[in-house]
Amino acid sequence: MRIIARGRAPDGRRGQPVAMLAATLLAAAVLTLVTSLAGARPTGDNSCPWVGQKASPARRAHEVLRHMTLDDKIALVHGAGGSAYVGHIPANERLCIPALNLEDGPAGVADGMTGVTQLPAPVAVAASWDPKLAAGYGEVIGSEEAGKGANVNLGPTINIVRDPRWGRAFESFSEDPYLTGELAASEIRAVQHQGVISQVKHYAVYNQETYRNTPQDDAIVSRRAMHEIYLPAFQQAIDEGHVGSIMCSYSTVNGEYACQNRYLLKKVLRNEWGFKGFVTSDWGATHSTVPSARAGLDMEMPDGTYYGSALEQAVEEGQVSEKTLDRMVLHILTQMFRFGLFDHPARGNPDATVTSPAHAKVAREVAEQGSVLLKNEGGLLPLDASRVHSIAVIGPGGGSQAMTSGGGSAQVQAPYVITPYQGISERAGSGVKVRYAEGLYPQGQLPAVPASAFGSGLEVTYYGGTDLSGNPIATGEASNIDYNWKGSSPTSGVPATDWSASWSGTLIPPKTGTYTFSLTSDDGSRLYIDGKELINNWGDHAATTKTARIQLTAGQQVNIRVEYYQAGGDSSLSLGWQVPGSTSPKQQAVELAKKSDVAVVFADKYESEGSDLQDISLGSDQNRLISAIAKANPNTIVVLNTGSAVTMPWIDRVKGVLEAWYPGQEDGNAIAALLFGDVNPSGKLPVTFPKNLAQVPAHTPARWPGVDGKVHYSEGLDVGYRWYDEKNLEPLFPFGYGLSYTTFRLSHLTVTPEKVHTGHKVRIRVRVTNTGSRPGDEVVQVYVADPQRTGEPPRQLRAFEKIHLRPGQSKRVSMSLTRRAFAVWDGSTQTWKVPDGAYRILVGDSSRNLPLEASIQVEGQ
Repeated sequence: MRIIARGRAPDGRRGQPVAMLAATLLAAAVLTLVTSLAGARPTGDNSCPWVGQKASPARRAHEVLRHMTLDDKIALVHGAGGSAYVGHIPANERLCIPALNLEDGPAGVADGMTGVTQLPAPVAVAASWDPKLAAGYGEVIGSEEAGKGANVNLGPTINIVRDPRWGRAFESFSEDPYLTGELAASEIRAVQHQGVISQVKHYAVYNQETYRNTPQDDAIVSRRAMHEIYLPAFQQAIDEGHVGSIMCSYSTVNGEYACQNRYLLKKVLRNEWGFKGFVTSDWGATHSTVPSARAGLDMEMPDGTYYGSALEQAVEEGQVSEKTLDRMVLHILTQMFRFGLFDHPARGNPDATVTSPAHAKVAREVAEQGSVLLKNEGGLLPLDASRVHSIAVIGPGGGSQAMTSGGGSAQVQAPYVITPYQGISERAGSGVKVRYAEGLYPQGQLPAVPASAFGSGLEVTYYGGTDLSGNPIATGEASNIDYNWKGSSPTSGVPATDWSASWSGTLIPPKTGTYTFSLTSDDGSRLYIDGKELINNWGDHAATTKTARIQLTAGQQVNIRVEYYQAGGDSSLSLGWQVPGSTSPKQQAVELAKKSDVAVVFADKYESEGSDLQDISLGSDQNRLISAIAKANPNTIVVLNTGSAVTMPWIDRVKGVLEAWYPGQEDGNAIAALLFGDVNPSGKLPVTFPKNLAQVPAHTPARWPGVDGKVHYSEGLDVGYRWYDEKNLEPLFPFGYGLSYTTFRLSHLTVTPEKVHTGHKVRIRVRVTNTGSRPGDEVVQVYVADPQRTGEPPRQLRAFEKIHLRPGQSKRVSMSLTRRAFAVWDGSTQTWKVPDGAYRILVGDSSRNLPLEASIQVEGQ
């Protein structure tokens, strides 16, 4: 070994003889080699030389790996308990490896943490069609995650909304892969700019909650549909978002769990896309040790059921090579170095308050820009305070029950909520009388049946071992369960999760007449009176209310029984009634509407992770309320707080409809600004709104939720608007649709060149003019229609641009299409190809309003 020494000696003293210095360096090199081979911590002044080093993240990761024992490696590839974070890998102090803290965050810091900003649901970001706004959204999320001490944000959710019944549609973006990918890439870059790793989810083909994480949710999907519909947004997250991590999903895809699916994880993700980050399982989505490790799953969450001692044993026995384990470790370490986690350890903590007025401003802007004006008959909107002297705000969602967030891992605790009633009252000013009527009991629940109505009380039976369906249950102590209808809460001996029970006794009606009962539960419940089933609310779902009527006689007692089971997640159960002769909230709301110049009705539909919706109706109670208010007041406006599309049987009887999604903590301020025209509505639908459930692409049982353990994606490429176009169906509102308080004209379309070779860009230019009297934003949408022989859908979104214009102003918008806009997945070669032929370029403001058209000739390959 030849050593040439220059400069200072290791201890900083000058003038040490070169020969002595050479000997010192040689001894240090030998010592480092020995400790490396022994797997022990390096010794000396700089015991972790990879900290603060200027070498590449990959090189630094390899250096750490050389000092890791088998136990060190195993500890890095699975989660551990004892942390405030939803996912946690403890620090390795000997090797200076910092802790890795993972926290949910599709809509902001979740998992019950406080002092954070409740942002609008991600679907509102998608409805803005604005990558810059998505970046602002991501900046807030990244900043607050960092402030809480989290260094991995579990988000965004970018799965395609295949069906509006999906319980997580609100936390995803769109039914279109291009729109989803553009917004996701912008958000990811912004999150990661804050030094937080973004873990995009859920890879892949995860589009329903029913049967999730079981073999029954086996998505039978063609590779062409995967590559053209369900995978492109993930590739965009890698290529353009440079995402550091990916979460594999609960789905079974073509017979193999996603987190051990070699085709998805190895062939596509690593070999085709060249992904360099790490792959983490969704919580509990790991189902094996050896197959998962060999397929490419780097990290198991939330614990080490399969990647703890089981993986260590598999490595020792040679079932999993240590080279495979090393690759898993390197994927994780490289990203930790890339994001500076070694050099700049997380300084935040879970108790920190990280929200701010600036973050609240972003929340309000997203709520404003993401709301979609669906109907505005006769120009009723915006409201003019000089002409409108009284406003009735109606519906539970207009008051204290404002639905600002969906449920599950995307649910964020709001530091405050501005209700619509508060926001409208404040904005209207003293010259306008704003009054509120609930119209319905919250979530359709009727007033709780008092304990005194049950005579001597109810006998409670808890089912141990199995639930009412015969499924095994856990045991423990009950908590956070609403027994207000029963009059008291049990305190011991009650299973807390996956449990079931029944309550039975007698009910004594106080009056003679027709009673309405409501039964609300998460999950299943049934109500029996005199042995006959009156309400069946049985099923795995988020809090859902069902009602029924029955004739009862005063003082004549009847037998009553309530059955309940809870299948995981939140637990809730309540029984309510309306006694004959009482004035209903609906009647009160109708009277208020009659006395007001304008009635604004708030209607909602709750979505949550863990369960899918049974239908896309607002429910009979809400629909009846809207119809009754519209009959009482011709100037009725409906504001919808939903996670995706809903049907509107009353649409012809109201003058205005505004889809506001789940608008977050600034709900009332945003709604007021939109209703009064302080902000011009500019949102566009990121999903199609069908007229009825029968129009939905996956409306058959075989497609949703599947039969005999198979979920058939037989609609192929025809997802969302592609289906409606292919089947020539007229939806209620098309993809990309949204009204404004001003008007726009698109003209002077030019597409160059008229003949293009594969690999060259196509330039699209169009003039946009604000022809109205208000400033506003317009979204120019570009769709491509492939030659019919390709088998592609009739037209597909390939570019869009959002532009702001003053009244009378015109601007030239320029967009470009790359090779990918014309490429199709070739099943025979398993590659992307561009077919030769004539392609039509269609430009407009929705998928069904495309007035400008041009043709180009593409020479493909």
